[in-house]
Order: sequence, then C-alpha cells, then structure tokens
Amino acid sequence: MQADKANTGLILSGGGARAAYQVGVLQEIEAMRRACSAQTGNPFDVICGTSAGAINASVLACGADRFEDTLARLVEVWHNFRVHQVYRSDILDMLRSGARWLSLISLGWLISHKRIRPKSLLDNAPLAELLREHIDFGRLPQVLSQGHLQALAITASNYSTGEHVTFFQSEKDIRNWVRNQRLAMRCELQHEHLLASSGIPFIFPAARLEGPNGSAWFGDGAMRQTAPISPAIHLGAQKILVIGAGRMHEPKSAQAPNAADYPSMASIAGHALSSIFLDALAVDVERLQRINKTLSLIAPEYRDKSNLRPVDLLVISPSERLDEIAVRHADHLPSTVQNMLQVLGSSPQSGVSQSGAFISYLMFESVYTQELMALGRKDARAKATEIHKFFAWA
Repeated sequence: MQADKANTGLILSGGGARAAYQVGVLQEIEAMRRACSAQTGNPFDVICGTSAGAINASVLACGADRFEDTLARLVEVWHNFRVHQVYRSDILDMLRSGARWLSLISLGWLISHKRIRPKSLLDNAPLAELLREHIDFGRLPQVLSQGHLQALAITASNYSTGEHVTFFQSEKDIRNWVRNQRLAMRCELQHEHLLASSGIPFIFPAARLEGPNGSAWFGDGAMRQTAPISPAIHLGAQKILVIGAGRMHEPKSAQAPNAADYPSMASIAGHALSSIFLDALAVDVERLQRINKTLSLIAPEYRDKSNLRPVDLLVISPSERLDEIAVRHADHLPSTVQNMLQVLGSSPQSGVSQSGAFISYLMFESVYTQELMALGRKDARAKATEIHKFFAWA
C-alpha cells in the first residue's frame, strides 16, 4: 500500500448465507485489478465486518499479506458450501432442538426450573470448527506490524446493556470511542468474536466475550447497528467500499402475499431479520451521501478549518432479490431443515413473500452460494467504471 494514497476501507455487512454475494464482488474486483496490471497486495487499509460479513472480513485480514491467495481460498469455501458446515442438520440434532423448543413453549411453566432451556433454534458448533480451520488470528499481529493492514473491526451486540460494540485490533494509536448506544474497544480478536457477531438472534446462540464492562453475552453485530459505516471512518478510512447483502431499495416482490392471510412465523422472522441486516446500512449510506453533498457546497477554505471531510463512498449491492433466488433452490436444503421451515410456515410452495427472506439467511448450500457469487461478479462488472475510478486504476 502506498503511503501517499488515501486510506481505503472495506465494509462487509451481515446476512447469513447472503454473504456469498460479497465474495463474488471481491472476486471480480480482483480480476479487474489483474487485467489492468495494477499494484498487487491487499488494496484495503481498514476492513470492517458484521455477522457473516465479519467472517469474510477476518479471513481477508488475517491473510492480507497474501491477499490474492487468501481471496482464492475464500472463494473455494463459499463455492462448495454445505449446510452441515454451519449448523447441525441431522435428524437427531434437529429433533432434539425442536423437542426442547416445543417443551419450553407447551410446558414451560412446569419445567422452568430444569436445565433444558434451548439457547437457539440451531446448533452452530460446526461453524466454530470451520472458523478455526480457516482463520488464524495468530497471524493478525504480524500482518498489522508489517503494514499489510491498518485495522480489523468486528461488531457485536451486548445483550446485557443493549450497546453495539465494535471490537478492533490495530497497530495504530487509535483510542476507543463512545457514542450514543455504541462504542468501540481495542482487543485481541478471537474466533469467539466471530461467533458472537454471526449469532443471528433466536437462530444461533450468543457468545460470551470480555466487553468494556466485563464479561457479557453478545449476539449478532447487525442488531442495534445504527451507523454501520462509522467504524471504518474512526479507524482512518478516507474512502470506503461497502458491499451489502441486500438491495439498498428493495422493490416489491412479483409474488404479492394474500393480505387476508395471517403472516407465518417464518414470514415475520424474515421481515425482522431484513430490518436488522439491511435497513440500517441503507439509511447510513444515504446519510453519508447527504453529508458529502452538503460539504461539497461549502467553500474549500472554510471546509479546511473544520474537522469535517467528505468520504469517497462506493456501494455495491445485489441487483436482484436474494430471497427469490433462495426460494428457487430451497429444495436443496436437507430434508430435516425443510421440515423445520415448513413447521414455521416457510416452504418453496408458500411463495417468496412468505418464506424467501428467512430461507435466504439459512441457505448455506453451494447451488445458492454459487448463484450469489455469480450475481456479485455481474454487479461488479456493471460498476467497472466506478470501481476503476475508486481505486485509481488506469
């Protein structure tokens, strides 16, 4: 990375299996860089990730000294993803989990004193094994000290205090910051931070972390994330590439639901997850764009006297509805997962509006992830001119 260039940040948002889209975008950007013989190595000084995006971010950060090979390994993982690598889907585990939930709902008043309270709908123990296999946080200090990266940030939500916390690691002299209901904490990042950040509420369990006020339970980093772009700016990014996992302005589905039908549990859950993962990013992007426009109206001599600076922002998000793609491939999910979704009112037959969003977060199957990666490559090609301008490639 060249010292005279503006620090470049990368923000990868959350969204479960939807994060495959981000890998496709990065794959195409890397292909563009090779085609124009631009400088090799890690093009991002600051990398920030939330939920599944935090996992992608950590892979790239820990391998920033060999960025091209690291990205290739990340592509390989997402290209061959299967559900059993993320959560247990065999019949015994699904029955055990389902029985615990059913018992709690129907007999909770009778058995509340017993230790059978389920922590989550699904058991993500396989994900913990996958993270340890592919992410070596022990390499991060060396990567940072050698200048291949300036900072890595992972976000999570504190279930005890309700605060949104950005955990970051950097060699730079960056102080912890505190804002309304959100703060940042310097620490040595570990796999537990990823399990917390990717702990989709109700679906995956929370993880215990050392927070600013001691040990606490943390869940998905997209929850209560009111300013997703802020951490990258705090960590020194002057221009930022944001890769979303959902359209910035989601159009209505072609399959409109019957307004007379009461929404299924899966439909409500999908709606809630979309509001957690997608809405905050779209709002923050719009906010930053307004600030940039306002700053452009101020004369440079006055703007230079303030602490305000415009941030060069490039946003790449899906051009198609990912829930529609998920429904097309839902029959590739293990039968046990399909049965669970059907109980919740989510199945391919129920239509996109009733089931698509919920399925799209859990669809860790290669037929789906490969199509999302292909969409990411296509959307990146559609923004080739903007990408070349952003990175100052010839």
